[in-house]
Amino acid sequence: MGLFWEELSDDYRWGVWKVDESIEELLSITSSTAYYERGLTQFSSEKRRLEWLAVRVLLTQLCGEEKEVGYRPSGKPYLVDGSFQISISHTKGYVAVILSEKFQVGIDIEQFRDRVHRVADRFMRTDEQAQPYQGVSTWSLLLHWSAKETLYKCVEGAQSDLTQLRLLPFVLSDQGTFQANEYWSAHEKAYTLAYRLHTDFVLTWMVDR
Repeated sequence: MGLFWEELSDDYRWGVWKVDESIEELLSITSSTAYYERGLTQFSSEKRRLEWLAVRVLLTQLCGEEKEVGYRPSGKPYLVDGSFQISISHTKGYVAVILSEKFQVGIDIEQFRDRVHRVADRFMRTDEQAQPYQGVSTWSLLLHWSAKETLYKCVEGAQSDLTQLRLLPFVLSDQGTFQANEYWSAHEKAYTLAYRLHTDFVLTWMVDR
């Protein structure tokens, strides 16, 4: 299907790609087929190969040219030419990329699935509540998880303990913004995140202006 969602602004751009192509079909979109074929050899899983290649195809779509992605020792991605700050995420059937020339960015996409209830104690705080959306609390739990993953990816010095982040109360809709506070520093800084809900997934992103 290709580009599924896209948003462009003065400060950032992001896109979501629905991965329903084969590896051969994705390779046919690229102009550096041999380069990407070599990159694919690092993965034995067909799923990982598709995700890796779809991210590069989406990145080309957003930038208008092919870009090389490197990874820091922490696992955080960066563009080798330094043209943009970047964040990458993937879930079953979709990949997401956000870019900014000026600011650190973060993005996360999470497949809609009830499994999140079994791991909620890893990221939910006692002063947070999963308010039902359309009668289903799974949406709120996924949003909390996704938002905290986005913050962790974006904010320099963020701690991996997601319970050190708190989403402030807000009314959940199909899209919008909300505030979150960090508690790993003395500053307890507040951040603004944006989100969208889709039948298949939850998407969150932020720009650390």
